[in-house]
Amino acid sequence: MVRSAHSSSASDAPGTAAGGGTRLAPLLGALSLATDLGVGLPPESALRIAVCAARVAEALGLDAPARADVYYAALLRYLGCTGYAHEEAAFSGGDDLSLTPALELADPVDLRQVAGAAARKLARGQPLGVRAGAVIRFLSDPRGYAKLARAHCDQAVALADQLGVGPAVARALGEMYERHDGRGKPAGLAGAQISLPARVLVLAQVVETHLRLAGPTATLAVVRARGGQQLDPEVAAAFLDGARAIVDELAAPSVWDVFLAAEPAPARVLAPASLDDVALAFARYVDLKSPFTLGHSTGVAELAVGAAATAGLGAPEAALLRRAAWLHDLGRASVPNGIWDKPGPLNAAERERVRLHAYHGERVLSQAPELAALAALVGRHHERADGSGYHRGISGAALARAAQILAACDVYRGMTEARAHRPARTTEEAAAALADEARRGSLEREAVAAVLAAAGHRRTRSDRRAELPDGLTEREVEVLRLLARGLSNKEVGRALHISAVTAKNHVAHIYEKSGVATRAAAALYAVTRGLVD
Repeated sequence: MVRSAHSSSASDAPGTAAGGGTRLAPLLGALSLATDLGVGLPPESALRIAVCAARVAEALGLDAPARADVYYAALLRYLGCTGYAHEEAAFSGGDDLSLTPALELADPVDLRQVAGAAARKLARGQPLGVRAGAVIRFLSDPRGYAKLARAHCDQAVALADQLGVGPAVARALGEMYERHDGRGKPAGLAGAQISLPARVLVLAQVVETHLRLAGPTATLAVVRARGGQQLDPEVAAAFLDGARAIVDELAAPSVWDVFLAAEPAPARVLAPASLDDVALAFARYVDLKSPFTLGHSTGVAELAVGAAATAGLGAPEAALLRRAAWLHDLGRASVPNGIWDKPGPLNAAERERVRLHAYHGERVLSQAPELAALAALVGRHHERADGSGYHRGISGAALARAAQILAACDVYRGMTEARAHRPARTTEEAAAALADEARRGSLEREAVAAVLAAAGHRRTRSDRRAELPDGLTEREVEVLRLLARGLSNKEVGRALHISAVTAKNHVAHIYEKSGVATRAAAALYAVTRGLVD
């Protein structure tokens, strides 16, 4: 899946490589912004870890392949963060995104530091009773840290394997909670038992966190203090020797360009067909956040494939739709599980967090050239044909056909899945509800028809009626087709075996519903809405 482009360098244009294919760094760099969201950290946190790790790897004198392993392992540090989000939310007052920020500065094996950090920061912003309960639950589970480490590591390894970034990167992600002194998790490895990429990754995360929250002086002091304990002393020394340059580099408001330039040459390149593997891996990343969304994005994508074929989308547009369907809910990572998994109605603030998830998904994908084409579709998957959707409230012609299909796929699939506030609907109930959305003008009729066909529903008379525009009946469409071809009321009556008066009444209803007043306008109306046989 991933190869080295020996004719390219890390300074090539983002998203491209001289030998062809897609450069991996900007692709995964953009998607790492979603993993930052998934742990409640500022944008580019993972990018900064990657830059720091790359510089330390250089100082250690590692060869290019080993430096690349360090770089990518650091970049994917938070890839497993959604694997334990449900449990984290349960013992942090519903806000799983508050846990990592609350404990960032604490040495994980120093119980006094951990307890103090939890008491000061866990569930911050929640009512006092909720905060107190969160702290008590967190501190009363002595195996909580071990379970979190195991869940994060297992998920990160599995998704890294799917991304095809190599066994050394996957191994490092499986050891990212281990410690030089053997007191880490999940395996209690020590010293050289821990792979070098993992040892550099641990150091880089400590540095990034402390620089951001405590400043350079405190960061240097922590690295010195933890050398030989949490940190490999040789790796810590390599950082300290070049600390000034690394600190200055990480102090920039954005490190995107620095991150791209820091990739060891030759740049790793993704085969075009393997972009699907990347999209699917991150679909699973976000779906794993809540037990209620397991398989959601992959199910929407499967439905979108069938709907695209039914709707007659060309191969490039259908492929774009499939990838957008996998990634449509990427922004869900930005919303605490206490909101997604709430059994009752959401309040205004919670609804606003939900509305923003489409925005966050769009912004993440916009960062990488290879994903930018998906961004518009992802940002519109909650828009509606009548303008009642979010986050922009756009409607009608502003919604491309693929966006309309994606919206209908998401609604149908979501209705057939259980949520915290309601049970799953049967496929028949979901189909009826989707058809009702089309009748009301919320979802586009042809998109709904394509989705229902892809889901295996027979086109009943009711379904067909839901697809007709402006409330036209099937008989009125038959009249409209003949009217559009220039037949008089009498000729229409003879063709349909109805009286001329009845035909005239149908024509009047057609004009009233469609808003047209002439035969020529009726013809254009019929053609543009696909009503002419």
